Amino acid sequence: MHKKDHTMAAAQDTRRKSEDGLWETVKVIIQALLIAFVVRTFFYQPFNIPSASMYPTLKVGDYLFVSKLSYGYGKYSFNFSLGMFGKELVSCCPIDFPGRVVLADTPERGDVAVFKLPTDTDIDYIKRVIGLPGDRVQMRDGILFINGQAVKKERIEDFMDLSERGLSAPVAQFQETLPNGVTYHVLDTEPMGEADNTEEYVVPEGHYFMMGDNRDNSQDSRYMNRVGYVPIENFVGRADIIFFSVSPDASLFEVWRWPFVVRWSRFFNLI
Repeated sequence: MHKKDHTMAAAQDTRRKSEDGLWETVKVIIQALLIAFVVRTFFYQPFNIPSASMYPTLKVGDYLFVSKLSYGYGKYSFNFSLGMFGKELVSCCPIDFPGRVVLADTPERGDVAVFKLPTDTDIDYIKRVIGLPGDRVQMRDGILFINGQAVKKERIEDFMDLSERGLSAPVAQFQETLPNGVTYHVLDTEPMGEADNTEEYVVPEGHYFMMGDNRDNSQDSRYMNRVGYVPIENFVGRADIIFFSVSPDASLFEVWRWPFVVRWSRFFNLI
């Protein structure tokens, strides 16, 4: 074989290896994207916290994963519409859960869950499950009552975080313990606030009563004309873990600011 032929063969071999390497890279990227799509669609969806209604549990700037498998799949579990999760499913589902495929547990008292706002399903809300179907829920002088019994509420140290937007003074903080033993902290920024005394709400079958932990700064099921009772089909999933967190005035994409604005201590905190 002539020297020229050797050169051409070597060049073709190099080009073929380069093309093979490029195709392998493309395949890896496609596979990674497909895996990410499947995980996000069927298992875990990321959300970020834009408001202070769940302080001190969740802060503005927290990024968390919501488990879609927790309550099974419903018509709002995906970012696209599937007819089988609509009216056709009513006849094949348990009577308490129309419009939902129950593959796992139902929401439990104390869960922090993402749901579609009943009055505008284009909006996602995140609150804590307080009332289950059939429960009677009421606020009396800032005390939560479930089925006529006061929920245990203990005063603990004030909540104070000067890095938070608009927080310039200590806020009264309490620990609540629900009847099933779930404990969490709530804030009371305004003694005798407008929703500290309410009527008694009776949660309909197939619905849940949701409340924010920042009680005086949360638009939740206490406001019937805005949120009200949340139907089971509106649940997207249960918030499980905080995977990233930055200060309110920062952005996830401002990588150059991370050393100064990232809340490292909140990484991988269970909710």
